[in-house]
Amino acid sequence: MSQFKSIPVKIGIRPTIDGRRLGVRESLEDQTMRMAKSVAELLQSHIRHTDGTFVECVIADTCIGGVAEAAACAEKFKLNNVGLTITVTPCWCYGSETIDMDPHMPKAIWGFNGTERPGAVYLAAALAGHSQLGLPAFSIYGTEVQEANDTRIPADVKEKLLRFARAGLAVATIRGKSYLSIGSVSMGIAGSIVNQQFFQEYLGMRNEYVDMTEIKRRLDRKIYDQEEVDLALSWVKQYCKDGIDVNSPENQRSPEERAELWENVVKMTIIARDLMVGNPKLAKLNFGEEALGHNAIAAGFQGQRHWTDHLPNGGFMDEVKKQHDIKLMEPLYSQSDMVTALNQTIDVLTSNPDLTAIFGANEPTAVGMARAIKERGFAGKLVAVGFDGNQDLQNFVRDGTLEGIVVQSSYQMGYKGVNTINKIIKGEKVDKFIDTGVVFVTKDNIDSEEAKAVLY
Repeated sequence: MSQFKSIPVKIGIRPTIDGRRLGVRESLEDQTMRMAKSVAELLQSHIRHTDGTFVECVIADTCIGGVAEAAACAEKFKLNNVGLTITVTPCWCYGSETIDMDPHMPKAIWGFNGTERPGAVYLAAALAGHSQLGLPAFSIYGTEVQEANDTRIPADVKEKLLRFARAGLAVATIRGKSYLSIGSVSMGIAGSIVNQQFFQEYLGMRNEYVDMTEIKRRLDRKIYDQEEVDLALSWVKQYCKDGIDVNSPENQRSPEERAELWENVVKMTIIARDLMVGNPKLAKLNFGEEALGHNAIAAGFQGQRHWTDHLPNGGFMDEVKKQHDIKLMEPLYSQSDMVTALNQTIDVLTSNPDLTAIFGANEPTAVGMARAIKERGFAGKLVAVGFDGNQDLQNFVRDGTLEGIVVQSSYQMGYKGVNTINKIIKGEKVDKFIDTGVVFVTKDNIDSEEAKAVLY
């Protein structure tokens, strides 16, 4: 039983050209394809999916000068999960033969504002054709007149391209996904009635429903990942403190009841997530159907009074979502190679100048990461933490490039490892997890005896 994972939506770039030969098309090929590649480079370094990964662009194999090449482009886009398109052109083209005819695809057209063959003519003609066919298209035209050999994308054009790409990517991403209603109308509040027509006809989404007793069933039958619950509870105990209980004394909860309540709302939050997107770990617990989820990108916990008079409502879910202001980026894998880590960190810093924290998970990665941070002038501007404690990393801690390094105790790893093997040989029971300990080395304690014992 495998969990469904959707393929990330891609952005299609359509380089459109004047199809007339005998020197006309030939003189425009390079410029037109160059426009397409420059747009792809812009989007692939600025637009991200919801998981933090950069979007991928797909460019037509050839410039599009007529209906045959338009059809070939459409076929390529279909095979590559393209969800929105941007047509680029520096010249006049045959509008009805070259426009994107897919009725479900958000589309934009960038007409190059040039001195020789201004793309405004095609832009206007193509937009008129789209309007006539009832296919909306987003118009992009720069205020700055450019020479034909100018490969820059003007600032106002960049802004329009990025705005369209973000909006179009959102539209394409939610199409075919589900809105999951957990429960029905909440206490007669009309605003909680789900408008199926809006979701299905306007957004192209499904409507999925589960009764709130499904939450109770999963609580009672332990249909959740207990390790994840334990991890979440440890976080809750550290950061979520009990408020003042304003109920009358006879209605106040005991410490044991409050602890049980915290555990239930944590489990409910995890269960709601599992209902939305599934959880492959549930399959290992023999809950194959539950492991799949409802392919939902959004959900609502209706909280009918029949539930909330007896059990906790969904307030903790909303609060966690509201307070979760840390955006985690997708991890990058350097294969423990310093140069790879250096280049990856440069790319991350370039595309995310507002990055607040970064972690290098092994010695070569941490060294490459720190070198990139120092070279690019980000030292002291973000929290950077490395792992292991060689001389290079110690120097980066001393000069402030790294906030600190997490260093393992080689002695404890060896001592406890041998001791554990000895117990196994004797048939004694050993713990499933054995902590050999680490020291977090910073500028303040790097010269302490504790740090010196683990550094090398």
